[in-house]
Amino acid sequence: MTILIITHSQDNESILSVMAAIEARGEKVFRFDTDKFPTEIQLDIAYSNGSQNIIIANEQQKLNLKEVSAVWYRRIAIGARIPRSMDKQLRQAAIQESRTTIAGMIASIKGFHLDKVVNIRLAENKQLQLQVAEEIGLKIPRTLITNNPEAVKQFAQECQQDIVTKMLSSFAIYDNLGQEKVVFTNPVTSEDINNLDGLNLCPMTFQEKISKALELRTIIVGDNVFTAAVDSQAVHQARYDWRREGVALINAWQPHDLPKDVEQKLLKLMAYFGLNYGAIDIILTPDGEYVFLEVNPVGEFFWLENSPGLPISQTIAELLINCSHQPKSLFDQTKVIHTVN
Repeated sequence: MTILIITHSQDNESILSVMAAIEARGEKVFRFDTDKFPTEIQLDIAYSNGSQNIIIANEQQKLNLKEVSAVWYRRIAIGARIPRSMDKQLRQAAIQESRTTIAGMIASIKGFHLDKVVNIRLAENKQLQLQVAEEIGLKIPRTLITNNPEAVKQFAQECQQDIVTKMLSSFAIYDNLGQEKVVFTNPVTSEDINNLDGLNLCPMTFQEKISKALELRTIIVGDNVFTAAVDSQAVHQARYDWRREGVALINAWQPHDLPKDVEQKLLKLMAYFGLNYGAIDIILTPDGEYVFLEVNPVGEFFWLENSPGLPISQTIAELLINCSHQPKSLFDQTKVIHTVN
């Protein structure tokens, strides 16, 4: 049997690490770089007289999806290599048809899904994340999502500390050279409070600023909980968002032991969304409180394998292999294995 990894050709080293861990255990793995479809990767989907065959072929190998025992859904960039010289409307139609084709292909795969796309899409709703997290007992920041300037002014007055602003979506701006400029979490100044007219064009998320002793990233793989911590306050530009200085801090992460009750609550959160994998961001305050920020259902972990050396790729490989042996049925595509009290 074969494990299918769905990603794109520019994904980071986590793909190669998991592939190596799978192959080291004597299992087969096939990498589907979605940006190469439909221009370089061929897909044949045939339904005839009660039989079905789905064949995917890249430059090196060919795979019948009947052989797929588990799927790791990582990243997707379908149609990225369709020429931009193509008529704009026709190009968009080609991308949409390609996306629909691949979505159907993924949905039809029997076997274990890490994780099912429908569960990932539900879990990407950060408003729902905050609601569920608070209901299961996790502490969350005071939050306002609005396009109403007066509501922001009132919110700022109510918060005992300063406020910050962030986006609910993965928002980025691209310069003239096509370079991505990510919009990080930023402080809201008094000048900003008096200049909120643009909210009528785009709602934004505002949160009470939480004092930070450490920032944590918790990676959950099945029942395994890995946590690392970094002192983001040690680097000036990282005070509001450690990602802004992610490279400078890349070797500063240390292992961190979460309290068992916090771990159990995080596993309950994962179970609610039907997720076996998640990358969770948490703030540890100077008073020792753990404040949940968000869970990224396909979030990154690659740097944590180098510093502080967490065995995440190995654990993902083991989960994919171990769950490959469950019955192959369209009605049994996922197995949330969290054990919570």
